[in-house]
Amino acid sequence: MHIKSMPKSITRVLAATAVGVFTAGISAPLFAETLTVYTAVEAEDLKKYAARFNEDHPDIKIKWVRDSTGIVTAKLLAEKNNPKADVVWGLAATSLMLLGEENMLQPYAPKGLDKLDPKFRDSKNPPSWTGMDAWVASICYNTVEGKKNGVPKPTSWKDLTKPAYKGHVIMPNPNSSGTGFLDVSSWLQLFGEEGGWKFMDALHENIARYTHSGSKPCKLAAAGEITVGVSFAFRGAKSKAKGAPLDIVIPTEGIGWDMEATSIIKGTKKLKAAQTLVDWSISEKANKMYNEGYAVIGIPSLAKPVKYFPKEVATKMIDNDFAWAAKNRKRILSEWQKRFDSKSDPK
Repeated sequence: MHIKSMPKSITRVLAATAVGVFTAGISAPLFAETLTVYTAVEAEDLKKYAARFNEDHPDIKIKWVRDSTGIVTAKLLAEKNNPKADVVWGLAATSLMLLGEENMLQPYAPKGLDKLDPKFRDSKNPPSWTGMDAWVASICYNTVEGKKNGVPKPTSWKDLTKPAYKGHVIMPNPNSSGTGFLDVSSWLQLFGEEGGWKFMDALHENIARYTHSGSKPCKLAAAGEITVGVSFAFRGAKSKAKGAPLDIVIPTEGIGWDMEATSIIKGTKKLKAAQTLVDWSISEKANKMYNEGYAVIGIPSLAKPVKYFPKEVATKMIDNDFAWAAKNRKRILSEWQKRFDSKSDPK
């Protein structure tokens, strides 16, 4: 049947459909570019990050590749000669330092760099990475389970080596988790090499298992599946805000910390779009977004208190030697694997 011979009602429907398809096409960007972005940011926050960025840059689509810090770092290193990522947005600064040593990062000075705390950027000019926020170690203690199991609330790291905690502690595997690595590297700095491994030997006796996620120990503590989860304060505060019976403990000896940071991967064919994303990642709008969960952010003047976040965090953050941690990462992880991996969750 020719269109001329069709009933007018059908012709109108077809015309309306054609207009609808055309309109739908032009409502989206005609030349949207897709960036492959590797990240260790908590999975539940990725939609928010992309949506906020797209409010300002609807012409750039983000394709997330998300996993724990150690796994993302290993993936990037494995892809060194054939990189798949355009940008890393939200990976430990120590990991990016390691990638920088391998000449895998594209130096770039994003717009607004002068507003960042100097600690939140690579010291080179132009920098190879810029920081977003800091995540800090903490202990998530389930008050209900603690009372039920006769496990007292710890106040220090060394409390966790006492007999009362045997089988009641979970922590992250540092080979998989950035939180696990910042714990181990900070203990070696706090207690010295010999003292740090001695502490971890004693702690291992009380560990129920090692997870491959930095947030999971706190999630398990929040759910009442374990009494003590060695994790990070952001996750504890978020779980407590949802009603979990948690106390977030900042150990008296001090706490390790690392920055979530951003970088362009050298060799990207989408450099302009990648630079646009990195510009946005250190903007005031982005920093206010990070501050919704993290108390310490790249632009300190914008930081507001985060509900349930321990107030003593800033005073307990150790003087972390990031360069030492990055340089010794392989050796530390190898030694940890040899000593303690027998209690790790299956991968």
